[in-house]
Amino acid sequence: MEQDGFILRKLEQGDIEEFDELFRYAFQVTDKEMERTGWTNPAMKRSKAPVFDSSYVLGWFFEGHLASQIVVYPMKINIHGKIYDMGGVTGVATYPEYTGHGLMHSLIRKSLEHMRLQHQSISFLCPYSIPFYRKQGWEVCSDKLTFTVKDTQLPDRKDVGGMIRRVDPHDDEDVLKVWKYFALQHHGALLRGKLEWQEYWRWETDDVMGAVYYDAKNKPIGFIVYYIEDDIFKIKEVVYLSMEAKNGLWNFISAHFSMVDKVIGDNYSGEPIAFQFEDSEITETIEPYIMARIVDAESFMRQYPFRLTGEHTDFYFQITDHDAGWNQGTFYVGITPEDGRQICRKVEDREADPKRLVKLDIGTLTAMLMGYKRPMYLYNNERIHMNYNLLKELEQAIPGEKPYFSDYF
Repeated sequence: MEQDGFILRKLEQGDIEEFDELFRYAFQVTDKEMERTGWTNPAMKRSKAPVFDSSYVLGWFFEGHLASQIVVYPMKINIHGKIYDMGGVTGVATYPEYTGHGLMHSLIRKSLEHMRLQHQSISFLCPYSIPFYRKQGWEVCSDKLTFTVKDTQLPDRKDVGGMIRRVDPHDDEDVLKVWKYFALQHHGALLRGKLEWQEYWRWETDDVMGAVYYDAKNKPIGFIVYYIEDDIFKIKEVVYLSMEAKNGLWNFISAHFSMVDKVIGDNYSGEPIAFQFEDSEITETIEPYIMARIVDAESFMRQYPFRLTGEHTDFYFQITDHDAGWNQGTFYVGITPEDGRQICRKVEDREADPKRLVKLDIGTLTAMLMGYKRPMYLYNNERIHMNYNLLKELEQAIPGEKPYFSDYF
């Protein structure tokens, strides 16, 4: 495809160097930063090489050189117990001299078309600009909460039946095993394969450490990824499958009492943790972390586990989506009277019952169905428009779990 002298095509192995140069320029990844994280330039290129084989990498070229690019990783994610194919968008970049030509907007539209063809009915990305991606239909769907606990506030030791073993978390089989079970149990969690784990570790320092908690039967049921620097115990992630594992991991953290002044960690559960401490006067901050976008509304809602119970079990969602025309319109969600099977189909606007109509844009629909914001909150903030009497039913129809998403790509 050609436009004003620009040529659009998929990137190939021979384009890795230009891909790397644009990525580093746009995100200002310096040689010093790469050295700090243990990455050399050749190592970065080797690590990115498999991306070109397994992912959709598209770019605009001008006079034979890369001007703008986008990458879509094929991923899988747990949404309320259903495993969805997901398109992970990354590497979105344009050289400044080529802005204003609509290159990025066209790349995003092409990537949406690609994801739809690949049955990736939802997409996630780590935003460099929330306003920019909101205009393209993505919406914040998960937060990162960062907490600071003084050494004197660490919890007292609790009795547990298992033990901790320190491990190299980068390639430890038990870490992989615990995450697999965790992701299958938690809404919003990414199912990590080789590519996902590679991205998980990409920007971590070499001195990152890990520890696995084993129960009395020597079964791994939790892990922590952390490092210690400047008398601070820094937690990248704590993952546990039971309260026993949670207590065992915090016993391990508290055992560093004499070595550190404080503990700083990231929490992706969507809930503050201060209530869990005897001394709750800890510091917690919150920031938007990940954005999501429903790529194919009909396909997504057909799989979605709506809780359609009671006398009224149907809704009409009138969706606005300027970048994915197949989502623009009204969709009926209900159950068949014959066998109680959930269905979703696109209908003509005139077919919709005005009393059961929910008007919203694609980003708001995403935030609501992901459980990030409840229908009542969205209604009160004028993000959805509907009959107020229908709100209670919509609240009951949407599962209540908040998403857990801790990955970066």
